[in-house]
Amino acid sequence: MRMSVVDVGSNTVRLVVADAEGGVPLPVHTAKWRLRLSEQVPPGGDVPDEAVRRLCQAVTAAARTAERWGAATPLAFATAVVRSAPNCREVLRTVRAETGVPICTLPGEVEAELTFLGARRWMGWRSGPLAMLDIGGGSLEVAFGRGRLPDFVASLPLGANRLTHEFFHGQDPPSPDSIKALRRKVRHQLRDVSARIRWEGPRTAVATSRTFQQLSRLCGSAPGRHGPFVERELRCADLGEAVTRLAALPAAQRAALPGISAPRATQSLAGALVGHTTMKLTGLKSVTICPWAIREGVLLRHIEDGPAWWAEVSRDVEATGSAGSGTPGAVPLRIAAPAR
Repeated sequence: MRMSVVDVGSNTVRLVVADAEGGVPLPVHTAKWRLRLSEQVPPGGDVPDEAVRRLCQAVTAAARTAERWGAATPLAFATAVVRSAPNCREVLRTVRAETGVPICTLPGEVEAELTFLGARRWMGWRSGPLAMLDIGGGSLEVAFGRGRLPDFVASLPLGANRLTHEFFHGQDPPSPDSIKALRRKVRHQLRDVSARIRWEGPRTAVATSRTFQQLSRLCGSAPGRHGPFVERELRCADLGEAVTRLAALPAAQRAALPGISAPRATQSLAGALVGHTTMKLTGLKSVTICPWAIREGVLLRHIEDGPAWWAEVSRDVEATGSAGSGTPGAVPLRIAAPAR
């Protein structure tokens, strides 16, 4: 069985085509279309018409690419940049009408659950009680669990792009006072979540997302061209030094650093601050960089739970509205009680 998934993120639209024989999604083709939606959508603002038009073009191209590779209609979802927009519902309707792809959004907590599943499958059962961190453009997802799915998840408005707009707008590089203000917000938002992670005492901690991958490369990990099976670790102490390094440079000079791409250079400092503060508050001295995340989690859920699971997620937003989260097409997440 050949499947595909399309992930509309804050910077790119990504396609993964995978074979699912044996219950493992093995990628056979990947592609991406750079839209930089986060640069066009201010926090709390609508997705503009031109961005919607380009999004439709990218999703159409992704669906055609998937078809050429022998996959059915992609499992398509948009993350925080669309989910948080006041015109989210209209954007989803337009993309569906123009492309024929039943795109939806997922609550942040469900994104965390799916990302945790991808990380659990990659790391294996030997990793034991597992903590997961994921920094996106609009939100930070945190999860902890002992089994296949997490016991505890949280989605917080601490994305790298969101905080860059909120605290560093018009500052390049930002002032020390702005950096301190951002850290204060992260500490405040993470107070309860970090206490829970410390109490759980995870045996293993992983980090996913391009933000963490690039920060890990900046701190000395192997470049991506060495492949996904090279072990990559990010130490809290090294990330703290990276924060100091990034804070001293304007975005154009950050883009020349190892691992920091030009499109993400502006938000790299905010991402590093969120990552470092989160690791300090949760007591995580290091995290393993995990190449599997939400896209693999979607494929795994579809393989393991069958097509009915995704049909529930992507049902017609006109008919369903929200599902307890204010998000069209959303499925509520079941969070288990503490296991201790």
